Amino acid sequence: MKRSFSGNRRKGQGHRTIAEIFAGRGLVHNKAKVLLAKRPSVPLPLFGSIESPSLQITALAGIYLHIPFCKQACYYCDFHFSTNLRLREDLVQAMIKETDLRKDYLQGQSVRTIYLGGGTPSLLTSGQLQTILDKVYQTFSVHPEAEVTLEANPDDLSHDTLSTLWSLGVNRLSIGIQSFDDKILRWMNRAHSGPEAISAVTNAHKVGFENLSLDLIYGVPNSSPSRLEKDLAQLLQLNPVHISAYSLTIEPNTVFGRRQQKGKLNAADDVEVVQEYNYITQNLRLAGFDHYEVSNFGKPGFYSQHNTSYWHQIPYLGLGPSAHSYNGFSRSYSIANNAKYIKTIRQGILPMEQEDLSEKDQLNEYVLTRIRTQWGIDMEKIQNNFNIDFRRKYTTVFTRWIEEGLAFWREGHFILTENGLLLADSLAEELFLE
Repeated sequence: MKRSFSGNRRKGQGHRTIAEIFAGRGLVHNKAKVLLAKRPSVPLPLFGSIESPSLQITALAGIYLHIPFCKQACYYCDFHFSTNLRLREDLVQAMIKETDLRKDYLQGQSVRTIYLGGGTPSLLTSGQLQTILDKVYQTFSVHPEAEVTLEANPDDLSHDTLSTLWSLGVNRLSIGIQSFDDKILRWMNRAHSGPEAISAVTNAHKVGFENLSLDLIYGVPNSSPSRLEKDLAQLLQLNPVHISAYSLTIEPNTVFGRRQQKGKLNAADDVEVVQEYNYITQNLRLAGFDHYEVSNFGKPGFYSQHNTSYWHQIPYLGLGPSAHSYNGFSRSYSIANNAKYIKTIRQGILPMEQEDLSEKDQLNEYVLTRIRTQWGIDMEKIQNNFNIDFRRKYTTVFTRWIEEGLAFWREGHFILTENGLLLADSLAEELFLE
């Protein structure tokens, strides 16, 4: 059976379905499987009960705001964005109107997380950011201790900008560092340099940001192990409380994808990718991070509340072009075109499609998202929500995975080991209902 490597780059919503957001595309071939066989099977440690006190999940909703602008196109990115910044103000006003049009979507639920993703939300002016956040707070019941995250690139984060973001109520930053190696950054067409990344994080700490998440990309073709070691060491020196580590994925509709199609670029060797993944997971554990999702590592108390709500099937509202929303029974997708989005919203029409989720869809999504986390698949929840004895139905599969060192049982939850997480997406497919 060919299985997919799950440590792929996935951040924000972009224009993807939930399956695409969490699905891996790289392959672990036979050599990589040999590496897995040689590596001890490491259960994921849980802190206290199965629902870790590092993250308290409640029935509160989230809001995702997609800001689809970038200074330049990173060569690996296929999320929805535009480098035409002239539409920023029109886009902001359209998002304000969309907020009015969709004010009843969450049915009065208290909002626990607000996430400004993109694109690059830090490209908006302080006034535009304040306009958006003010509208959210005026329209919805926002929890007084809500997590408010903004994605940003290091080159946008001057000391003054950081101070402004803090004053606007942003209390968590997700900074797209990716690497400190200037050669690698130029190769990926990133706009910042290594020193700029260090300066941005240092200034963020000075301003008062404690809840900092830093992005790291590994699996770079023709890159030496020492490069990753230096990147990770520098990342840890900056004292973040959260790290997202993504394997470089070459997508078709990107510069890298076109280079690959022309034979000018090959993806990194799977064996090397697995070695780098192992190096990252082992060293972050030693540094006190919990590996709570395939690509995410957090210090206790600093998991991403917003992204974890996706993995716990908590309702959320997505605003902006290409954003999607989820209420437990359906998923809606906004058009991935800035100009059409603005024009349609001005007419008082929501430019989106809705997909009603059958019970089979809901169960498959639950399996796909939860199997990637340290919480695993809750058999009692499946029994109560779907009236299926999942443990009995897949007992042969579960037994095989445990014997292969890929999973274990804890408190009625089926949880993948570190080795199992490498194969999470393809393992999930074995559990999908047809």
